Amino acid sequence: MDCSSSRAWACSSTAPSGTGRCAGSTPKRRGASGTKTMTIKRTLILHGVIIIGLLALMGMFAVHDVGTLTTSSRYMEIQEGLNASFLQMRLYEKNYFLFKDDQAMRDILSIIKAAGKTLDSFSDAMIPAIGEAKYQALRNSLSQYEHEAQLIAESGTRDVVAETTLREFGRRLLELSTRLTREERAKIDKIITKAKRGMLASFLIFLVLAVFLTPLIYRRIFSSMKKVTMLARDISKGRFRIIDGKVPDDEMGTVITAMNSMSQELRLREDELVQSKKLGSLGVLTAGVAHEITNPLNNISMIAQTYQEMYDMLPREKRIEFMDQVLGECERIRAIVVNLLDFAKPKVASFSPGDINEVINRTLGLVQNMLDVSDIEVHLDLDSGIPTVNMDKHQINQVFVNIITNAIQAMKPGQDLTIRTTTTEKRDEVHIVIEDTGKGMSPETLSHIFDPFFSTKGVDGTGLGLSVSYGIVKNHSGTITASSEVDKGTTFEIHLPATPQMEDTDE
Repeated sequence: MDCSSSRAWACSSTAPSGTGRCAGSTPKRRGASGTKTMTIKRTLILHGVIIIGLLALMGMFAVHDVGTLTTSSRYMEIQEGLNASFLQMRLYEKNYFLFKDDQAMRDILSIIKAAGKTLDSFSDAMIPAIGEAKYQALRNSLSQYEHEAQLIAESGTRDVVAETTLREFGRRLLELSTRLTREERAKIDKIITKAKRGMLASFLIFLVLAVFLTPLIYRRIFSSMKKVTMLARDISKGRFRIIDGKVPDDEMGTVITAMNSMSQELRLREDELVQSKKLGSLGVLTAGVAHEITNPLNNISMIAQTYQEMYDMLPREKRIEFMDQVLGECERIRAIVVNLLDFAKPKVASFSPGDINEVINRTLGLVQNMLDVSDIEVHLDLDSGIPTVNMDKHQINQVFVNIITNAIQAMKPGQDLTIRTTTTEKRDEVHIVIEDTGKGMSPETLSHIFDPFFSTKGVDGTGLGLSVSYGIVKNHSGTITASSEVDKGTTFEIHLPATPQMEDTDE
């Protein structure tokens, strides 16, 4: 949606029916005879001219700021996608040099080619935002990385010099891209701050004029001024609402319409920024697929090698057993991919009664490889007599995956993870406790863990996992809380309502 269309929408939604006016139009007032009448005395004409001039100036600044925000928002969408691509390239560097994966180098070259096309295709959107010099610097850094990667791909070398050089170019490219994103985000914050100050300054000027003109225009503008004041405060706190109801057919009506339009525009740009961040986060999530399936693929490779070497000595039952292991690992890979795709694109909730203990066991099967690699011991204390829960098993499984994964990443090898399930005396709730013995969190960090995009993992985290989990539990009419102590661990408690029990009858 472009700026003009969004302003038109805001105008149509706030103007009184049949007026056909929008922000910036000159209000006309007519008397009973149909001729123009003066609602403000001749001595106040100068004040009216000043007000109209201020409105026009505020509108010009608003249009300029919105235009700049539009350019910056479009650039941020592009740059977040590039950042995700560059992070993928760094992961593939590790796969190429550490795991000897030739496909990783081909993937790097493919991503470089796609990133180059993006830079060329969207240069008209990026250059106005960051300037020709920074755009060329990003382009040159990508070219240097591409040149070095091409040399390594052609020679097939994996020596220390080649690895150091490629990783250095990759680091520079990612740092430059991240710095440009950070600078543009600071620019957007500055524009929003400037807009807030501009609105505040305009409000103060109008307030002074209103004080001098109160004896004459008190009844006409006092209620409108109060609405404008409340709207300005809400906008400064990030609540981009509009003033409903009939807009006065005077100068203050023009102010209300203009601010409604500005509020709608700011809300639109905020939604676009959040969406661009989500897209970048999904790119980071999908990059983790390669890491998750490495261990099952290694197991399949070792089984195949053993099967090949011992084929002539194996009886038929052993051969079948070997193939069963291969099928099991393939099913494990399929489950990992399906769960990761489901995480990226959650389905609409489908509720049905189910056993929460079964969901926990299924979750542990999904993350068992991570537990084994991290040498984490799981202690289960599951109450076999708990009632069923009306839930979407897939979504609750996603909640457990998010919490257990965070716990694994917070713990050292050899530490313990405890999972307990209980019910209340009335059997109207099921309680799930997930307790780790990891590094814990400070009270300041703990107060933000359910906020969207809040992460303590830097570029390795998206900040969406616990926020999504919080929403899922709320959607199940439940509660989720967390407690933590630094160097002692973190405990998550989830309370879900039990499925209502039907009383038995003879019929």
